[in-house]
Amino acid sequence: QVQLVESGGGLVQAGGSLRLSCAASGRTFSTLTMGWFRQAPGKEREFVTALTATGRSAGYADSVKGRFTISRDNAKNTVALQMNSLRPEDTAVYYCAADFGGGTWYEDAHEYDYWGQGTQVTVSS
Repeated sequence: QVQLVESGGGLVQAGGSLRLSCAASGRTFSTLTMGWFRQAPGKEREFVTALTATGRSAGYADSVKGRFTISRDNAKNTVALQMNSLRPEDTAVYYCAADFGGGTWYEDAHEYDYWGQGTQVTVSS
């Protein structure tokens, strides 16, 4: 079992930055692909970014490329999402997710085995 706990959400003005963090329990973190998804009111959950277990391969949604960066610290069992140049359309609940695949990353939420409870990010215009 893996438990994921997100933190770092909040309210920020457009153009600002936020850093989300996800802490994972368990001793298998270094074997997990980690991803971030988001869900805005009335919309489906969408892929934001993901990072393989070794950190050597990452993928980003087109809407966040060049603005968001995912990183991980396998010694601390954490994954972070640095969000810069935030826009009102980035407003959503952000979820951390883990997949035992490890060697690749996925955009499909169904590929992920564990999910955090989510953290709210609100970007005002």
